[in-house]
Parts: sequence; C-alpha cells; structure tokens
Amino acid sequence: MVYLLFLPTILQFTYISMFFFLAHAQNAVVFQPAYLIATGPTISAFLIGNTSDISLYVRTVAPSNTTGNIGSPLCVAEDTQWKLTSEQVGKTAVRVQLSLAKSLRLCGKNETNADCCSKPLCVLETLQVSACVGGTPQSALLIQAKINALLVPANAGNDSKTIIANQVYQPLGSCPCDLTFRACDVRCCCDKDCSPEELKLFVSYCFPGPFGGQVSPAPDYQCSVKASKNSPDWFPFLCVCSPPENNPTSVSFTRETQCEEHLKSTSKPGPSFQRPVLSALVPVNVYVQGSPILTINDQYFTIPQVVFGQCVNNAPVAFLKNFRSYCRNVLHSCPTESPLHTMPTDLRNNLKSGQGGGIIVDVIDEVAIDLSPFISSTDAVAFLGENVVCENVTLALEYKFYWKGNGITNVTLTRTVGNVILNGSTVLTASYSAVFLNGEITDKPNSGNPGYQVGKPVIAGRLPDTFNNDTGPIQRASINLWKPVSDGLCSNAEKKEILFGENSTSGCLLPVSQQTLTQCTLLRETVASFQAALVTGTYVSKSGNPDPLTMTAWVNINFVTQNSSTVMEDTTGSCYGIPSHQHIHVWSLVTGIVQGEPQRDIRALQVSYSLSKWALECGGGDVSLCMDPMETQLFPITSSVTFIDIPINTGPPKTRYQINFTEYDCNRNDVCWPELFFPITKYYTGEPYSQALAKGLILVFFFITASILGNPWRQLRQVWSSAAL
Repeated sequence: MVYLLFLPTILQFTYISMFFFLAHAQNAVVFQPAYLIATGPTISAFLIGNTSDISLYVRTVAPSNTTGNIGSPLCVAEDTQWKLTSEQVGKTAVRVQLSLAKSLRLCGKNETNADCCSKPLCVLETLQVSACVGGTPQSALLIQAKINALLVPANAGNDSKTIIANQVYQPLGSCPCDLTFRACDVRCCCDKDCSPEELKLFVSYCFPGPFGGQVSPAPDYQCSVKASKNSPDWFPFLCVCSPPENNPTSVSFTRETQCEEHLKSTSKPGPSFQRPVLSALVPVNVYVQGSPILTINDQYFTIPQVVFGQCVNNAPVAFLKNFRSYCRNVLHSCPTESPLHTMPTDLRNNLKSGQGGGIIVDVIDEVAIDLSPFISSTDAVAFLGENVVCENVTLALEYKFYWKGNGITNVTLTRTVGNVILNGSTVLTASYSAVFLNGEITDKPNSGNPGYQVGKPVIAGRLPDTFNNDTGPIQRASINLWKPVSDGLCSNAEKKEILFGENSTSGCLLPVSQQTLTQCTLLRETVASFQAALVTGTYVSKSGNPDPLTMTAWVNINFVTQNSSTVMEDTTGSCYGIPSHQHIHVWSLVTGIVQGEPQRDIRALQVSYSLSKWALECGGGDVSLCMDPMETQLFPITSSVTFIDIPINTGPPKTRYQINFTEYDCNRNDVCWPELFFPITKYYTGEPYSQALAKGLILVFFFITASILGNPWRQLRQVWSSAAL
C-alpha cells in the first residue's frame, strides 16, 4: 500500500528526468513550460539543456493581422516594463525569472505618474523570451500577461503608531464605525482608510446616524443651521453654538471664536418679526422600490408592523415591500383606540398615487365567526365579575396595493372584525399585511418568475361563463385540499390551496345515518359535490407567472372518471361507489436554469377518485346505530396531492450487453475489471490519457532494462559463453 501511494510521485520525477535526459542527449535547449499565463508581477520558468553559451532576450509581440501567427523568435533586445534575470540551478538547467518593473497601484483621479495603473486591468500584453547562441535562436518562451491593479487603502502607512489629535480641535469619535486599523470597514463611509474605488462599492449603504459619524438632520436650535430662511433676527443670539460632531459617541469641545464668527456671518440688518417667506411647493416624486408611501398631506402612511421583535403601530409602508405581521395584545378591557378599534371612515385614507394624483383606500368589512385564529388563550384567574363582550374589535387589516410603473392605481383594504368576550385577561393576536399586485387583471400574486417556486400556490384558471368558444382572458381559480377546523365536519371545514412541490393529505368528516344509506344515489352525489368544490378550475398554469391572454401558457386539467361497470350494487344498510378520496397528481419538469436556480414547469395535472363502501358498524354490543334510523356515524372524506418529477433523459439507452453483463459495468460495481489494463484502456480517469500512457511506457522501458541488465540475463550470457568455448 505504501508503494502504491508513492507511485504517482515517482512517475512525475521520472517524467521530468526524461526531459533532462532527452535535452542533454540532443545537445539542445528547451523552455519548460513553453507557454505561460501570468496573473502576477513575477514569472518563472526553466531553460533545460546545454546552457553554457545561452543569451536571453525579452520582447513584446503581437499576432499578425493576416496570418494570426506571432512569428519566429528574434535575438534582439527590446525595452519593456519587465526585468529579466537568470539563475543557474544545475549543470543543465537555468531558472528564468521576469519581474514587473512597475507599481500595481491604481492611479488617482488627476495623477499623471507613469509608475501606476491608469485602468483596473493594468497589464495586458504578450511576451516572448528567446534563448540564443551566437545570434541564432534555439528556443522560445511565450507568456500571456493579464494583471489587475491592486486596491490599497488611500493612506496606508508603515508606522504602527496611532496618533490621537488634540481633542479641543478634533473629536475622538468622529468616525465611530472605523473599527479596523489601516483597513477599510465595509459601509463605513467616514473611514479614511477606504479608497475611492472601495467607497463606490457601498456608497449607497453607509451607516446612518451617529454610529456612522453622521447626525441627520441637525436640530433647528443649532446655530449652524442656515437652511431656515424664516428664522427671525434674534435667532443668532439665542441659538446653540455646537458643532454637529458633538454626538453621543464622540468627545468634542468648541472654541468661543467659532460662535463669534458664526454670529458675524449670520447677523443681518432689518426689522424684527418680519413676515415669513413661503417656500415653493415641492414637486410630486414618483415611487421607487423601498420608498415610503405618503398621504396627500405629505405624511407617512402607516400600518402596524413588527420591527426588531416589537409591534409598532405607526410603521411606514414601503413601496413594493410585501409583509405580514402578527401583534399580540393582552386585553383587560375593551379597546377604544386604533388599531384594535377602527372606523371605516378613519381607514379611507387619501394616498399619493406617485403620478400627480390621489388614491382613496376602498374598505371592505368582513365579520369573523370563528375567533380561534385570533384568540390564543384566556386567563380568568382573580376575575370575579361577569363576562364582557367587546363588539366590532378589529382583528385583521389586509391591504392590497395595485401598482403600475412607478405609481399606485388602486388600494383595497379588507377589515376583519369580531365580537371578543373578555373573561379576565384575554390574549388577542391581530394580523396586518400589505401585498403589492402588478396591474388590475388579477388580485392574486404569481408563484414564480418564470418557473414555479417550492411552497407557492399552484395557479389554476377557467374561462368566464360569457365565453363559450374558448376565447378571452382566463380568470384565476384554485385547486384546494380540505382544511378541517374545530369539530372537523365537512360542513364547517375550510379549504387550503395546494403548494407546489409539497405533498399533502387532509380530510373532513361527514355524518351518515341509516336513513341516509337508503338513498345511495343522493349520498354519492353529495360526496361528489363536496369533492368537486375543491377544484374550481379547468386549466392549470405551466409557469409561475402565466399570461391570461395566451392559451398555450395553460394545460387542461385531466379529470379521470370511474368505470361504471365496476360499481357493485347497493344493499340494505350499505352503499358502494362513494368517491370518498380525491387524489391529485401533478407532473413537473425542469426546463432550464436561471441564475443557478432550476426553473420547474407543470406539464400535466390529473384528478382521480377512489371509490369505497360505506356501511354502519353495529358490532361491539352497540346496536343503536342499526336500531335508530336517525343515529349518525362519521365517515371520512379525504383529499391528497402528489408531485412527480419527470426525469430528464441524459443519454442514449443502454445496450443489451450493459444490461445483462453488469459485472463488467464500471458505473455499477465497486470493482472495475477493465481498469486492470491501465494505461492501455481509457477507463482510468485520474489524469489525462496521454500522460498515463507516457508513464506506463516509461515503466515498461525500466522493466525491460532491469531484465536485460539484471542477474538472470547475466547468468544466461555466462552459460552461453561457456558453451561457445
């Protein structure tokens, strides 16, 4: 095992030794390697062979415009920005080294020094090193140099001393985010160690506020505030003279001469209490992603949100930023203020559309009957009074912003209210959300762009009833599963959309009596109507962002009908052929990759049903179900979805030999017999086949040489000589 581990090293040494041997035998010189790609300021190579009278020359070359060749090497010296040195390594080897005689520092904005790089790609040229003997070229080395400039700090120094300036004139904490000595801190725009090129990388993401060395905006009582044109004449005598650097993270002191100079520069003659000059109206700016939404009165439009783990009632809403927040409130009494107590008139805000107009929020009220999603717990300890009913408590506020371009076209708000019973301290969890929808064709967001994203709803559709000839825009529909709540009965059960890539099974319970089992046809139709209500669409979208006007972007949903001949006849007290289980199969295929993410499309969707027999169970001594025709028993109605990935055909089908003789298949066995004939066969992929063949022939050569010069062959020669004598 040890010999096998060192075998590649021995082969490489033998491979290099053969180059020395061949070069010496032919009395020639060669560069090893003969071609280099350099990305740094230092280049090294070896000149092997008879190097006693060799002279080295370096020059810059370029390919010909007609032939594309560089040309034959020349023994001519040329002035380049490279320094050529050589060092004798052995009797037949010389180390050739090229060093860039130029600094890789990037030039400044107005710097004209030649010892710097004017562009980030500092060096891009082709070099040729010629080895000559008496003016005749013997060998040549071709080098492709592609070197980028180095980005170094603007004021990087060699001194390790930290100089602290006088704190009377310069604050110690002028740049609190400068944490690393002589290195550029990311997002710290006041760090003087950052070069202009580095600042461009994060100039839009600087640390705000005092931590980033900024106090924004300056208070109105500061004497340094000169933007206020409506300040009276007595303002300079009562203002606070302190520089903006006096923030909680710095230590700074102000000289009296600064206040005196400021008073002289800001004082102006004229009567006191002059009439203020009204400023011009600020033009309406269009919305961009992340900018706050404003009301018509230039106030921030706010919705309760969770910020840093805390629920903030007046949090601004950002354009094109979807969110959903849950705020936990402990109620000891009925709420009387926003956001738990709201009125529709207070919610109809007039917002700026971003296009010069206003948009009024359209409020839609819904009453919640089941309060279990909002009431998490009730603590009635130490409460001796009666229950208190709080009417019309705001449980949820769901905003939908319709946008187009850089403006808002419509805003709808769904307000969910309910009556909350207080018994002690009640914990109420209110829901708040904002969704931005593009256009006005649909009120549901997409599930991918373009391929489906795992966890997003599968998009279904159907043609409107007014279009009978398969024309017109396709309206959004849904494909759902059962979502049982409270008692789990189908009459109270809700529905949930199927999510792409997530297999799921759910169901509900249907009470059935003996009298119901006497009407099997009606029972089958009732269960079938329950199951049919889960799938309201006839088409399914191939991609996650379908076009409602393009029929090729949709696939027909295949509904599998059961064969009526297989349905058995009904008997007394039992019904056959009940479609109690609905199964949805979705076939998807990876159609491409966008930015490293696979794009999955739906190729087919099938809805099938499993039929079952329903009969009352009267065993175990309980005969009330069979004796009382109105006594009911719960039967399950289930639904499930399964996603199937269509495999991609990666190659031709296997031959009969590969299928039958699997013991010779290297991809399906740990032992690969064809690899034993390495390096004659190509099954060994540890290194290129040419190198493996060369090393194998060298081993064969050494084996034959050892056999000829070894002891057995010498004994044969002695026997032959004795016989000849």
